[in-house]
Amino acid sequence: MRILGVLLMMTLGFGLAGCANKFPTYNGPEVTQVVVNKGARRMYLLHHDKVLEDYDIGLGFAPEGHKAFEGDGKTPEGTYLIDRRNPNSKFYLSIGVSYPNPDDRAFASSQGKSPGGDIFIHGKPREYRDAPRDWTAGCIAVTNREMRQIYSMVKDGTPITITQ
Repeated sequence: MRILGVLLMMTLGFGLAGCANKFPTYNGPEVTQVVVNKGARRMYLLHHDKVLEDYDIGLGFAPEGHKAFEGDGKTPEGTYLIDRRNPNSKFYLSIGVSYPNPDDRAFASSQGKSPGGDIFIHGKPREYRDAPRDWTAGCIAVTNREMRQIYSMVKDGTPITITQ
């Protein structure tokens, strides 16, 4: 019986050791700001004024202009915060952008519409592999490898500025 217990513990230990870590550890300089340039289709992770990493990105399916309403296919413009994360996203991993802010809500309300929400930076699942560059409903898309890195580097509360 004792041998069976030892074998069970060894099997469990080896099984857990073999699990790949979806969340790599980042020990570099703090990301103090995320900057997205929609026109250039680039996203930058900054430590103050120094670029730590930069990425090619995909945007909403109608990327020109500021997101105003739910379903418009636009990626918001302005300054927001990274405010949540989803390790079980259907888009691999994702970190949330605090859109809509009070101004976004007020504008949409004045037009009798919803501003939408659930804007994320996320990966790209296999079924979207052949999608056009700008394919999201308003989110910012990167490769899954890049998303693992971003997920480990960018903390909740980090400002994100999105420009045209």
